[in-house]
Amino acid sequence: MHRHPWLRLLAWLVDWACVLVWVGAVAAVGVPLHLAGVTDGLGTVGLNVVGGLTVVVPVTVALTALEASTWRATPGKRTLGLRVAARDGGRASFAVCLLRNTLKVAVPWLLGHAAVFAIVAASASRSVPTGVWALTVAAYVLPIAYVIALFVGSGRTPYDVASGTSVARVG
Repeated sequence: MHRHPWLRLLAWLVDWACVLVWVGAVAAVGVPLHLAGVTDGLGTVGLNVVGGLTVVVPVTVALTALEASTWRATPGKRTLGLRVAARDGGRASFAVCLLRNTLKVAVPWLLGHAAVFAIVAASASRSVPTGVWALTVAAYVLPIAYVIALFVGSGRTPYDVASGTSVARVG
């Protein structure tokens, strides 16, 4: 198996450009609602849940559906000639791709959301609890570890290993 770390990173950048379109659409609705005071009573946890449900979950499910489709690829992977393969080399199931994208996208993103909201909440007291720092470190370390994994050993990331998938060049 050949590693393609730079292609995978470029594919992820293309995917994130697509994701930012969705984030922009959600922000176009969410920011006016926030400014109008509609979200005032939600609190830190409520805002984090709303953010997760309106941004992280749809993005994770969309990426999952694309990788589980006959294309076996997100827009970035398709553009760069990559596809996700199951353990047997065939198409991965929706459940397998959901595990892959939950570990790849949802977990780090939700950790990041939780860290930001916790830092904002803690900033009022001018003292950030150790748990908030640990959450922040995890939010950064996890994606950095994923990128490093692309360049070492087999080039399979922890989420590829956990889901039994691999990413290969088409043809």
